Amino acid sequence: MAAMTSQERVMTVLKGQVPDRIPHFEWIIDQRVREVICPGGSMEEFTVRMGLDAMLTSPDYTTEQLSPDTFRNEWGCVMEKGAEQHSTTLEGPIQSLDDFKNYTPPDPYAPHRYESLKKIVAKYKGRYAIGVHLNDVLSVPRNLMGFQQLMMAFAQPELIKGLVDMSVKLNIELAKEAARLGADFVFTGDDYASTEALFISPAMFEEYLYPGLKEVIAGFHECGMPVIKHTDGNITAILDMLIDSGIDCLDPIDPVAGMDIAMIKEKYGDKVAIKGNVDCAHTLTFGSVGDVINETLDVIRKAADGGGFILSSSNSIHSAVKPENYLAMINTIRAYGNYPIKLDFDSSGAVEAFT
Repeated sequence: MAAMTSQERVMTVLKGQVPDRIPHFEWIIDQRVREVICPGGSMEEFTVRMGLDAMLTSPDYTTEQLSPDTFRNEWGCVMEKGAEQHSTTLEGPIQSLDDFKNYTPPDPYAPHRYESLKKIVAKYKGRYAIGVHLNDVLSVPRNLMGFQQLMMAFAQPELIKGLVDMSVKLNIELAKEAARLGADFVFTGDDYASTEALFISPAMFEEYLYPGLKEVIAGFHECGMPVIKHTDGNITAILDMLIDSGIDCLDPIDPVAGMDIAMIKEKYGDKVAIKGNVDCAHTLTFGSVGDVINETLDVIRKAADGGGFILSSSNSIHSAVKPENYLAMINTIRAYGNYPIKLDFDSSGAVEAFT
């Protein structure tokens, strides 16, 4: 098969088709890991130097620094910087139905909103798949209220449905402008579950979140952008709803939560692409290079057949991931991820070659 650009490769996979090789990219690669592998570079530079397949960005929101570790963002949320490269909500601006009725979200068409996207499109359009991080139905309500307050608010249907509807409509407007400016696909990071179980019951998910999820996915599609849906945790009970919502790719199929990528490939592989799922909680963090190679090969065996597959970690390359293990995963994809996939060998030879 002729070599594809990264953009062609990813978009081929998101159509459920067979690319020239398995693509790879991660939502987050911690700066401390990147610094060991490629010293002194930004995430953009790392993507280019390491030959990843997607350039990722998000809408730009202004912030007000409150302390060395806290800030207030344009949504009015007080956020705290943690050890990892993401922040958590300390305090949200909405605590009641009255707060919601008086709340005005950020303007999706503000002049500064897409500066990061414009720069990436200008430099990389057509070479890399350009993904924009938006939200679907849970992260915006969670950030505006805080997680515990949001869970209690499910006893107030008007408030929950109002928050979900606001998130859906706002993110569709964001997607329209991102598509117009040249983004190729959307990825949403709204988590629905912990390792053990869903945050809410399947029945509550179907009543309060599923209609909005279908609406926002349809809105993204109307903009011409396929959707990679990320959610951690054990989502077995809502898998059918997630697939039927119209998503184009499911990520990350977390093995620690009991998610079986082979089962999902067999049951849903004709309906949706899949992304994942080398274990970043254990194998990439505590395992040996050989362990990583064997698990990466195992994931390829389970999920690569017939295309429609992006190989990545089971969540992100967080700060505790061993740099040499992440490199081992990348090198294994490069060595054994070309189509047609051929893995009919004892993997001990692959382990020895990379160690």
